[in-house]
Amino acid sequence: MTDTTLPLGRETGYPNKYQPDLLYAIARSESRPSFAAGILPFHGMDIWNAWDLTWLGADDCPVAATAEIRIPAVSPNLIESKSLKLYLGSLAMSRFDRPEVVGETIAKDLASSVGVPVEIHIALIPETEANSTFRLPGTCLDSLEVSCNTWEVDAALLKSDPDTTVHEQLHSHLLRSLCPVTGQPDIGSIVMHYHGPRIDHSALLQYIVSFREHSDFHEACIERMFIDVLEVCKPEKLSIHARYQRRGGLDINPFRSNFEDSPENLRLWRQ
Repeated sequence: MTDTTLPLGRETGYPNKYQPDLLYAIARSESRPSFAAGILPFHGMDIWNAWDLTWLGADDCPVAATAEIRIPAVSPNLIESKSLKLYLGSLAMSRFDRPEVVGETIAKDLASSVGVPVEIHIALIPETEANSTFRLPGTCLDSLEVSCNTWEVDAALLKSDPDTTVHEQLHSHLLRSLCPVTGQPDIGSIVMHYHGPRIDHSALLQYIVSFREHSDFHEACIERMFIDVLEVCKPEKLSIHARYQRRGGLDINPFRSNFEDSPENLRLWRQ
């Protein structure tokens, strides 16, 4: 991306008074050129976790909290991550009487930017402290002995057996891609749930690793993966959920599916 107004990748200040115009929207269509007439082969959402949320309460005493934000995949726009960081930081010295008002404010501002209503849940410290970490379901691919020498996305790596139909869940912690603006690595885990021709596990791991030098936003990477697996392996049902590690107090967790509803927001040990 070459937009010079993009806050990511350039020096910025850190406003600490409520400033909704800090939010920067990016059209999803920029990474969806192959979808005819806007018809998506999936539904889903992007689950954001904000870990550094704080504001001034009714008595001007600071309040610490976290926020879970769910942005539908059908939204015309996504939010650039640094702009969300700066926006949430602008609440730090702003006064809100109740947590509900904070949630309503964030939901309104984000909806205005992405073009559809968003869901938000504000959790105060007692609720957050009660949360546990979880393991991804299904078979882990990471112990397979594979030769990896492709460092750009290559759908031709994928293989499936049309004579064997299975229903299984597979996961890997070797997901890595690059920010298209800064070149910084985005590290994460991924779980795939599908029904259809058996996907070759070693080939799938090689394909996941091929994202290692690929430059794109989290959401676009997972959509690219969904489309490639759907077109090459031809599963009847497919879900892909990525759990990226946090950067700047935020983690982004895209979920795309053609058969499952919204996933639980289950935090992994690296998050």
